[in-house]
Formats: sequence, C-alpha cells, structure tokens
Amino acid sequence: MSSWKVSEPALDLNSCAREPIRTPGAIQPYGLILVLDPATLRVKERALSRPDLIETFGDPLGQTVDVVLGATLAACRPTLEALKPDTSQFLGAHTIGEHGRHQVLAHRTGNDLIVELEEPVSGEPGSLEDLYPAIRRFMGAIERVASTQELCELAAVQIRELTGFDRTLVYQFDKEWNGAVVAEDGNGVLPSYLDLRFPESDIPAQARALYRQNRVRLIADSDYQAVPLVRDAVNADAPPTDLSPSMLRSVSPVHLQYMRNMGTGASMSVSLLREGELWGLISCHNQAPKRVPYHVRTACEFIGQILSLQITLKERAAVVEERIARRAIQVRLLGRMAGDQDFMAALGRDQQSLLALTQSVGAAIVHRGECILHGECPDEPQVMSLVQWLTAQQHHGDLVCTDRLPLEWAPADAFADVASGVLAISISQIHDSYVLWFRPEVVRTVRWGGDPRKEDTGLPLSPRTSFEGWKETVRKQSLPWNDVDRDAALELRTAIVDIVLRKAEEMAALNEQLLRSNKELEAFSYSVSHDLRAPFRHIVGYSELLWASAGERLNDSEKRFLDTIVESAQSAGTLVDDLLSFSQMGRSTMGQIAMDMTALVEDVRHKLDMEYDGRTIHWVVPHLPRVQADPGMLRLVWQNLLSNAIKFTRDTPNTVIEVGHYRTDTENVFYVQDNGCGFDMRYVDKLFGVFQRLHHADEYEGTGIGLANVHRIITRHGGRTWAEGQVGVGAKFYFTIPFATGDKV
Repeated sequence: MSSWKVSEPALDLNSCAREPIRTPGAIQPYGLILVLDPATLRVKERALSRPDLIETFGDPLGQTVDVVLGATLAACRPTLEALKPDTSQFLGAHTIGEHGRHQVLAHRTGNDLIVELEEPVSGEPGSLEDLYPAIRRFMGAIERVASTQELCELAAVQIRELTGFDRTLVYQFDKEWNGAVVAEDGNGVLPSYLDLRFPESDIPAQARALYRQNRVRLIADSDYQAVPLVRDAVNADAPPTDLSPSMLRSVSPVHLQYMRNMGTGASMSVSLLREGELWGLISCHNQAPKRVPYHVRTACEFIGQILSLQITLKERAAVVEERIARRAIQVRLLGRMAGDQDFMAALGRDQQSLLALTQSVGAAIVHRGECILHGECPDEPQVMSLVQWLTAQQHHGDLVCTDRLPLEWAPADAFADVASGVLAISISQIHDSYVLWFRPEVVRTVRWGGDPRKEDTGLPLSPRTSFEGWKETVRKQSLPWNDVDRDAALELRTAIVDIVLRKAEEMAALNEQLLRSNKELEAFSYSVSHDLRAPFRHIVGYSELLWASAGERLNDSEKRFLDTIVESAQSAGTLVDDLLSFSQMGRSTMGQIAMDMTALVEDVRHKLDMEYDGRTIHWVVPHLPRVQADPGMLRLVWQNLLSNAIKFTRDTPNTVIEVGHYRTDTENVFYVQDNGCGFDMRYVDKLFGVFQRLHHADEYEGTGIGLANVHRIITRHGGRTWAEGQVGVGAKFYFTIPFATGDKV
C-alpha cells in the first residue's frame, strides 16, 4: 500500500497541456488535406500522404477546387461555397484516378476552408446502412437496461463488435477530471484496465476541449510518420492553420509515446457528453496498427450519442427523484419551523429529517453563541472553533462545502473520524450563525493505472512509462457532497432567511403598534392624573374646613365618615401623584453623568429616617462603585427600594437591611436585601408591574407604582431588574447598570 501527495516537480511536465495540438502543422499519413481560401476556393496549403498524386495531377497549391486533383471535387463547389463557419459537411466518396475512392469531408473554420480526403480502408463497408442491424440490436438492448453501469457495459461490447479492437473501455471523469474505467470488453490481448483510475494530467484541459468538439478521434498507428503541411509563398507568414475539426490531424508526439508505453499500436475514442459537458469517453485500443473505416466510425459516433443521451436521462431521472425526496424532507422541517417561535430549536427537534436532508451522520446548529449538536459530530468547542474558521472564509459565500476538511484546516485532524466532510450554510450576515452537517472519514483504496505522479525522466517532455496497477490509500476524506446535497442546504438557508425576515417584519410591526399604544397610554395617563390632582385636593381641603367649622356639632358616626372621606381623598391623591410620576418617567430626557453610588445611597437613607422613627434598623452599606447614569432617576430607584425594605420589615424585631454590589463581564449589579415579610416566588413576575401588590392594602400602605418605576428607570439605562424572596424570611431586589449605558426606550 502506498499513499502520496502531489508536489511541484522541478521539471515542467505540464508543458504537454500547452502543446499546439490544434495547430500541429501536419497530418496522419492516410489521405490528404487541402486548405482553401473561403472567398476564392483556391488552395493555399496542402498535405499529401501520396507524393505520386503530384506526379499525376500536379501540385494543388494555387489551384481552385474546380481543377485540383483532376477536377475530382468540381461538383462540390456549391456545397463548399455555402458552408457556414464552424460547421462540417460530409461530401461523399470520390474516386481520385487510380488511387481509389476517398471519403471527403469539408470543415469551415474562422479563416479557412479545410477539405480532407481519407484513403479507402481494405474491407470498408459500402455504406452506413450495412451497419444498421448492429445499431438496431443496440437500440433494442438499451431499452431493457436499468442503470448507467449496464449502459456502459453494453456500449463497450457493441463498440468492440463493430470495430474489432482488442480492448474497449468506458472511461468516466470525476469532478477533478481524473478518469475511472467503469466498463470494459476485450479479447485478452491487452491487459484489463477495469476499475483503474487515471490522473487528470493524462488528458489535460485542452485535449478535453477537443474531445467536446470532435466526438470521434482515430490514431491508426502510434508509429506513423506525420505528413507536413506545405504553404504557398503568399501565406508563408500566416499563423499556423487550425486543424481541430480534421480527422487526419496529426497528434502530439507525447501522446504517441504515451500509446507506445501502454503497448497499443492504434486507438480510437468516442466522446460521451452530458448536457454539453464531457462526461467520459469510449476508448478503444489495439495492439497492432488498425484503421477504422469512415462508416464504422460514424456508427460508433451514433452509438456514442445514444449512450450520452441515455446517461443524461438516467442521471437526470435519478437526480429528480432524489430532489423530490429531499424536498419532502425540507417541507417537514419548514412545517416545524414556521409554527414555532424558536425556529432554530424547532429545526433540531426532527433530528432524523435534519440529517436526511443532506445524507449526513451529524449536524450542528450555531445561533447567537448557542451550539446545539445532533447525531455524530465534533464536540461543542471543536464546532465553535470550526465556525470561527468558516467565518474567516468570507470568499466562500453563503455555503462552504468540502469532503476533505482535515486537509484544508489542520485542527480538523482531531475529529476526522466523525467530520472529514462538512457542509455549512450561513444564515446571518450579522451573527456567526450556521447550520453544519458532517460526514465521517471513509478510508478506501484507489487503484491507479500506474503511479499518477509523472516521472522525471530528465527529458524536456515525456509521458509516464508505467501502467502497472498502483494503489493509493485515501484517508481523511468523506463521501463527496453532490449537487443535490448542496442545493438542499441552500434551499433550506433561503427558507430560514425568509422565516427570519418574516418574523422580523412581524416583530417590527408589533413594536411599532406597541410603541404607538404606549405613547397614547402615557398621554392619557398624564392627562387624567394631571386633571384629577385638583379635585382630590379640593375634597381634602373642603373636608378639613368642614371639620374645623362644624366638628363640634358632628356625632361620632359623622366624624368617622368625614375621616374616611379625607383618608380616601389623600390616598387617591397620592395614587394620582404616583401615576403622574410614572408617566413622566417614560417621557423625560435622560442626562447621564458619573455619580457616586455610595453617597447617593447614604443621602436617600438619611432622608428616609422619618419613615422608621422609633425603630432600630441595622444598615449594611459597603463602598459602591461610581456609575454613569441619570442622578434624578437613580435616586428614585434607591428611594423606592430602601423605602420598601423599611416598610416590609416594620414587624421584624431585629431588622437588617443590606445594600450590596458585584460585577459581571458587562454590568454592575446592585441589590437591596431585607429580612422582612418576604413574598411568594410564585408571584415574582407581578412585582414590577403597575398596580401589582402581593400584600393587602390594610397591611402595608402603597399604590403599587414604586417597583414599576424602578423597572422603567433601569430599563431605560439598558439594565435589568429581578427579585428573590421567601415568605417570612425576607426579600432581595436586584438591578443592573451596564458599563456602557444608554436610553433603551
């Protein structure tokens, strides 16, 4: 067993990818080529494999197509004149004197008109119709074939039967353009290459481009002597002629050596295209030189086109079926998310569907600093570290996909067994929010047709010489992600973003409505409170006047009624004042300054002395930090909290009221703790609401506005409020002031 990593050799072996294979300046020695001026149809370049043609007909250079080769092609003039650029036309079989019937093809390129005449082949069928029975058998057989693999096996057998080659391979490219032999038929003369892989460098990009352009290519003899193109003097300095469409075009000497190293004397290829892209090749090899007649090549090309169409249809059907299945999974997931406020948590409640969406074994949902793991995946710190790396890969866009994560990000080596492959979608432009899917390492052995590393022979350019089976152990890779996987992930991302946007729009509308309602309520509360102050004061005032003028004449019941009126009016007046203060709290402007919290607490405590006159209270007030806040508002906070502590401890013999403080990473936390009557924690949510009281009014005076004011003030500073309590033990009220405060209302 061996493993390898491609390294950059000192020798430039990639120069084969830059060879002028389109403009070789020569042809294979099995016919002749005439390069014509499209305007005049005059020969400006020629290559003749038979020198005696010149002796018989004279040199074609400078002659028009009407007279060249003894006027053999005169009848073809109208077709040649009508030929459009980048098209080819079969002109039939034409006899050239005693040299036999030649198959004539014409190709129109940008600046040239190429006419090639291919010499006859011994035993050549009379026409394509002679091969129709074999084609019909193939057409009937493919109707009974269910898979792409069976199609390839059938084509390998049929092509070898038609051509008589020693070995026929069906060769499929992967996404990196390495090729694998997926089907084979042979007579045993040449070794089997079934299941072997061949590196991308064996068929470089420019060669693959030619395979797309020309569906059939024949090299009849790997030891042939090329016939050079000869130009007339007028075109001596013109650019090299592009012979791309020509069957007789000479091929790279490197490729010929490659064939000889393989032990093949002749080869033919038929291109297999899927939706215009090169899917693979039908590659035919013969130990000895071998020419294939034009009609046989045409039949092979026809079979190749049928095979290409069938491969496309079957793969497309498989993809459509898989997409339908994934879409059904996605509908289930979206149904859960759409009906749940916490859509990210809802996404993870159906773990099976979440994993099946991309055929994964594990998934992680990272949203606003929270990480939720499902199935087999790295631990939370590893996932969060991976998310940081993904965030840094901004050029990858909304989706990152790899089946070899440890080779791209070294820390992933620690969890390669569960996550050698990762597919991740970003679901937020603001937060590091991702949905990630994981695939485990799949250790596999790949059989190459020879060491895929090109050998440094010391020569300027040479192909590899060995095609002996060479094994590579592939590690730290998962099964690859396909287009269906990626599209399913992207569609889910789109759906999630749509849900987020819709919920954001709904929330914005609700916030706007709530803000408008709050403003209306504040205005109403302010108006009512302001207008009610005077009537209640009048009631108290006139009641006191009545008591002063007629008190001696009133009986005990009447005096009690009058006292009740005064007390009720005073209580209502206090309530109105508190409501007015509460409404003003939301309307007033905050002015934040650096202030001494210790001094503020002591000042408030001193002014509350009258509230506990005659009582002994043990105060615990440590040194408190300075904060940035509105002094008037914060004074009201301390006044309410300390006043409540005094009030709710009046029945406690040994009263202790403690003021305290501690810090978090983002805020200062203050609290007031007492050992008074306390409260039931079941009702803690009511504490900071308007008019919310946890004790009877006849037990403890108050309007239920104070803590609501505390909550509003602290909220405007960007802080939080909460409380803890136990009946008969005491209560503890907290509030926070962030290090960077701001008006949040």
